[in-house]
Amino acid sequence: MPAFLNPAEAEFWVGAGLLIFLGIVIFVAKAPKAIAAALDSKTASVQADLDEAARIREEAERLLAALKAEREEAERQAKDMLAMAQEEAKRYEVDAKAKLDETLARRRQLAERRIANAEAQAAAEVKAAAAELAAQAAESILATRLAGSKTDPLVDKAIPQLGAKLQ
Repeated sequence: MPAFLNPAEAEFWVGAGLLIFLGIVIFVAKAPKAIAAALDSKTASVQADLDEAARIREEAERLLAALKAEREEAERQAKDMLAMAQEEAKRYEVDAKAKLDETLARRRQLAERRIANAEAQAAAEVKAAAAELAAQAAESILATRLAGSKTDPLVDKAIPQLGAKLQ
């Protein structure tokens, strides 16, 4: 067996120390690179996640702002529509009141005309009845006066015409 493989010899321990030293140098040289690469990839994925989160947040804020603007627009339109509906209701109320007043005035005038016509017809009927009655009374008075006396042909002729002239 060679002397450098014998643990009792110093060369063995020098060789073992050299191998350990080279192992440490290789490990130390590769390990930090591997650790740094792993940390870099993890940092990159975390940064990508943060960038994605920031992008999503910005998009959410834009959507929120757009939704707020749409809601405000919808509320404004609703208020405008309500105001327009109230104005239209007031206009309809005024129109309806004017039409009702006009209809009532027309009906009142029609009723007044009917009453006036009925009064005129009643007055005409009363006048006709009064004239007829006056003619009959005159005829009967003249007839009784003349019954006792001679009849006058002019009076006899005028009596039938008296009724027609009084009407």
